[in-house]
Amino acid sequence: MMPQVPLATHHKEINMAQQIKHVGKNGDRKVLVLYREVPGDEHMCLVIYPEVLNASWQDAIQKVVESEVGQQANQLADALHRSFLPDGRAILETLHQERMIKKVRTSDVIMTPSVNAGVRLDELNKLINKMNEGADAMKQMEENEASRGMVDPSVKRAAEAKYKGEQLAKQQAAEARFQEADTFAAPADGVLSDRAIAANMLAQAKRMEVEANSMIAEAARMKKDAERMVPGVNPAEATWTPPVAEAPKRRGRPAKAAVSDASN
Repeated sequence: MMPQVPLATHHKEINMAQQIKHVGKNGDRKVLVLYREVPGDEHMCLVIYPEVLNASWQDAIQKVVESEVGQQANQLADALHRSFLPDGRAILETLHQERMIKKVRTSDVIMTPSVNAGVRLDELNKLINKMNEGADAMKQMEENEASRGMVDPSVKRAAEAKYKGEQLAKQQAAEARFQEADTFAAPADGVLSDRAIAANMLAQAKRMEVEANSMIAEAARMKKDAERMVPGVNPAEATWTPPVAEAPKRRGRPAKAAVSDASN
């Protein structure tokens, strides 16, 4: 174990009004908290005791603690991992190899961000965890809002106009197809054989099958487009419904009204 050497007296003094993270006490001993919680053992933390380090190590580590990188780090270990001792060795790895990192209970550590402020580390962890949960919830809410069709109105109107134009063109093309006469081409003698009739029926069935498959594929594409435009949209919200074809009128003479026999 390395000899205990008093803290270096020549490092930068901290302004009493300045808030410094990662600094605390375990009893009467100063500690630097490398990890506020141990994964799977959250009531414990990992610390080092600067008083047992030599002066050059103390200065190097204190500079990291007070640096912008150290103060922005959620865990001091992250900043120490990227920093080096005067001899060129990585600070965190060296502290681990020299067995300077100790595991203590969070309830036994008092964090001292300033001279006149102190809070137990276990209480601080609870507060930070709640804040992190709130930030995660806010981020999730923002993502949900973004996925509900919060798009530029002009983009949405252009997509709607394009969709309506495509639907009108398809409807007109379908009407033109169905208005074509579905007649059989009769041979020169004017008589169609059963084979010719069956072949024509099969050709019509194939054409109808192709059109049906095309409509099914188009319906699937429309569903995807609608879902991309406004995720979670419900068909019940539609303000327009496709027209229903009228039932064909019955041909022939109307049925005669029943006349009652007036004779007695």
